[in-house]
This record gives sequence, structure tokens and C-alpha cells, in this order.
Amino acid sequence: MTGNQIKGKGLKGALRYNLEKVNKGVAEILDHTFASPTERTILKEVLMVKAQRPNLRKYFYHTSLNFPPNENLSNDKIKQIGLEYLHANGFTQHQYILFRHYDADHPHMHILVNRIGYDGTVLSDSNDFARSEKVLRQLELKHNLTQVISSKQAQHRAITKDEREMMKRTGIPSNKLALQVIIKQVLSSNQKLTCSEFIHALQSKGVNVLFNQATTGFVSGISYAYKGNTITGSKLGNDFKWGTIKNIIDYNQERDREIIRQGNNKTKSFQQEPNSTPYNIEWEWPGQFNLHTILKGLSPGDFLHAEQQPEVDPEKALRIRKRKKKARRI
Repeated sequence: MTGNQIKGKGLKGALRYNLEKVNKGVAEILDHTFASPTERTILKEVLMVKAQRPNLRKYFYHTSLNFPPNENLSNDKIKQIGLEYLHANGFTQHQYILFRHYDADHPHMHILVNRIGYDGTVLSDSNDFARSEKVLRQLELKHNLTQVISSKQAQHRAITKDEREMMKRTGIPSNKLALQVIIKQVLSSNQKLTCSEFIHALQSKGVNVLFNQATTGFVSGISYAYKGNTITGSKLGNDFKWGTIKNIIDYNQERDREIIRQGNNKTKSFQQEPNSTPYNIEWEWPGQFNLHTILKGLSPGDFLHAEQQPEVDPEKALRIRKRKKKARRI
């Protein structure tokens, strides 16, 4: 189970988005603290409480709790989990409303809550991500739910919701997923690769490597350039960080410092002259990595790491883009 958190100063947009889902029959209200679950009543009552803290801008907290597709959860169970999540995060005397959505391939709920309590105290948002992650792990154990590690702990960072939708439409793996598979292929060699062999093996598959190298030769990180995009090892997962890679290949700082420097110069020259890059190298998606299987879910939590993106109302997103464009003109 994962939680996507949003703090903001405007409750109206998120509330309307969820209520419209209810009106369309793809969501329902599980619980709330208001006299009536209508937009007018909710906004009126929230403003009454907010009047105690008129200068607080980010008073509104919105999170979605996402469960793996294999979890068969009743409304009562999801409601219970939602309420326990709120209480464990400190929302004990606060206005809230819980929604369950049915328009995704996994069970999920949205929680809208006022950070300002009935008595005017404000729940601190310091370390709220870490606090939320801890609560989620506790709830997984308590309710016997599938254990989902956070993206910070993941050996492979999960693809995002947008990436998965793109892959469904095109049948083409995202750059992130392709990089993970390419690097795994290179490192699966029966022989321990030298640093030079590692760099050249990746280049042969259209991937250039950029090392974070100090003047002393010390390397503190690694990035991968693929099809015009550069992605850090940490964004691919722990298996792709330099701290892991250097222990898999035959690496020696003094011996390989010049090789790495030359590799960096080559990558930088490619980035400056895109037409000279090997990005047009045709890399064949390996048969053992079935894209359909990946989209269905390699394991119950693969697409539910903390990276997963919250749903966005397309119309609202369009209005925001138009406002930003207009503001730039002014």
C-alpha cells in the first residue's frame, strides 16, 4: 500500500474532482465529518474552522491510499484502514472526507482532511512523508496486506502510472524500464566485467554513462543517458546506483580514473551534439522480459511504490496550463 500526499491552499478543486467522480458512478463516499457531503456545505464548514488560522496557506491535506490489484477489500475494510491512517498520522480532531474510487485497476481511496483542528491547532507537516510511510507499513502488517516497500528501498524503482499508460498505448517499454533491463543484461555476464567493458557494453546497446567523478578520481554516483534522456542510478533503483555497481564489476579507482574521465567526455560530447549519439541503435527487447506480463504486474506491489503518481483531472490540468501560459505573457 502506498500513499501519495498533496498539501495545498485550495480544497475546492480536489473536492469537486472527487464529488464529480461520485456523480459519474465511479466513486463513492465512505465516511465524512460534515453535516452533509455536498460541496457547498463542506466548503462552508471548512472555512469556519479555517477562520481560526486565517494566515495559514497550506491548510488542506490530500492523500490517496493505493492497494495492490490482488487485494480484495470491502468498503468497510478500506474505510477502517483510512480512519486508522488518519488517526496514526495525528488527524484525531479534524474535518475529513473519505472516497473510494473504482476507475483504476487497483483498489484505492482518496482522503481530504483539514490540517487545522476544531480547536484551531495545526498539525505539523514536518517529516510527514516518513511518518506516512511508517504508518503504511504498520497497517499492512495489522490488516495482513501485501507488503510494499517504498521507492527509497526498492532495488528497482517502479514505473509511474503515466509510464504504464503510455506503454499500454504504444506497446513500447518506457526509457526507465528499458534501462533497467539493459543494465541487468550487461551485468548478468558470466565473467566479471572491467570498468571499461561495462562502459562499452552499455554503449553497444545505445546507453552512455556519466560518472560523478571528483578531481581525485573518486566516483560518488552514476547516471545513464538513453534516447536523449539522462537518468540517475538512484532513480532506477538501488541495483543501479554506483555503490552497487562498483561491487559487481572489476573496479579500481586509480586504475580506472582515466577510463571514467574519457567515458564522461564522450558522453558529454554526445549530449552536446545529439545527432552524433548512438541513440538510433536498435536494441531488441529480450524475450524473457514479457511486456504484457510486466504491465499485468511482476509482483503484487511493483506498480505501487511511493513513486506512483496521483490521478489528475485532465480538465483541471488544462486550466492550470492555460493560467500559467497567460501569467508568462503578463
